[in-house]
Amino acid sequence: MLTKVFSASESDAAVKVVSLSKKFPNGTLAVDNVSFVVPRGQVVAVLGLSGSGKSTLMRMLNGLHAPTSGRAQVLGTDISQTSPRELRILRQQIGFIFQQFGLVGRMTCIENVLTGALGSLRGPRLGVRMYPVALRREALNHLERVGLLDQAFQRADTLSGGQMQRVAIARSLMQHPKVLLADEPVASLDPESSAQILELIAMLAREENMTVLCSLHQVELAKGWSDRIIGLRSGQVVLDAMSQAVSMETVMALYKDDSKVQPSQNMKPSQKLNQMA
Repeated sequence: MLTKVFSASESDAAVKVVSLSKKFPNGTLAVDNVSFVVPRGQVVAVLGLSGSGKSTLMRMLNGLHAPTSGRAQVLGTDISQTSPRELRILRQQIGFIFQQFGLVGRMTCIENVLTGALGSLRGPRLGVRMYPVALRREALNHLERVGLLDQAFQRADTLSGGQMQRVAIARSLMQHPKVLLADEPVASLDPESSAQILELIAMLAREENMTVLCSLHQVELAKGWSDRIIGLRSGQVVLDAMSQAVSMETVMALYKDDSKVQPSQNMKPSQKLNQMA
């Protein structure tokens, strides 16, 4: 059975990727001629084997990696064509959640959350009282939203992994992001915590009308949680479909041995995945 390829109108695009490729100096082609459009407010799971290009793709969307060719537009701005100042301004609208949380362990939860607002402030801030009262109240509000208000003044390094990721999400919310990128945010968490974190991200996306791109390995979670699945193999898009319209067998084909599979660049994503299945 062919997988229906997702199509989106470009007029409401939050993210638009056109013929995007990234080749590193060592010769590794991490992302290979990738194209897709994500409309505003959609929650997308990006799946694929380790080394399939998921993290590199995420980092190009945030300007951490420059593309070798093609272009990536976020909120109507071509990332590779921005000046450093323009990129800093754009990044204030792009939240990024990392696998390893990225918290400062010796700082309290509220201090870590407040660092999410640094892009809108001038000068360094040392300690909670160095931030405006309005931002302190907002940080507490976000901690309450992620269920950690009681731990606001607890050191981050005393929290569990799931709690740390909740703090990281609250920190991202301080940016008021329109797009949220999450690079394997539940890879180091247990199954229960993973499901809770993903449900929290989906709930916040609905409340804030955020567009979410989240790289994952957990196929069952991705199917039940996301609106849409984009599957990568060897840097190429081989699956792009609405989550509820694609079978578990089709998605699991992303993780089969591809040593004998040589997808043609002229194939549609559904044809590539059929060849692999």
